[in-house]
Amino acid sequence: MPTRALRGAITCDANTEEQILQQTTYLLTELFERNKLDVDAITSLIFTATGDLTAVAPAQAARAFGLVDVPLLCAQEMPVDNSLPLCIRAMLHFDCELPRAALHHVFLRGATILRPDLARPGDDR
Repeated sequence: MPTRALRGAITCDANTEEQILQQTTYLLTELFERNKLDVDAITSLIFTATGDLTAVAPAQAARAFGLVDVPLLCAQEMPVDNSLPLCIRAMLHFDCELPRAALHHVFLRGATILRPDLARPGDDR
């Protein structure tokens, strides 16, 4: 079975534990629901966060979400001039038979500007 990757991103309102955990959970919920993912198919998940998000690691939300035995990694996003602040990005690897074209990448809230071509109506809220 092929391994596929899904991308997602979301912004937070502030650098607080509550915001980072809440928005990471929202991002994971949308990735799982839109792609009908099963936790057992997940092989790994990588999070990056902009340097202004330091209150808690997004992986903590993934563990609470149920990804208890999935390898997780958090890293700081490369600093780039004029980049989107307060942003969490995710790359989720999983096994599935679907072609890449059938996957639904998820960019939410302020992160819709990163990939407006993939945003659905209402994703920017």
